[in-house]
Amino acid sequence: MKENSNSNILTADALTLVLHNQHALGAAIEEITHWISGAGADDVADNAVGALETLDTNAKAITDAITRLRQL
Repeated sequence: MKENSNSNILTADALTLVLHNQHALGAAIEEITHWISGAGADDVADNAVGALETLDTNAKAITDAITRLRQL
């Protein structure tokens, strides 16, 4: 196996762990958002939803990068 391939695999594996963390953080923020919204703090809940949207967008980009690395 080429050294570059090993590097791509290691990078893809590391990005996969980052992606798993991204999903875990998103789930935690979502739970907190539901709790905050139920407490009547809708502005704070809206800000949290914005953070979730950013996590989703970035998760898509990370997934695409992982896919490209694994295809090299």
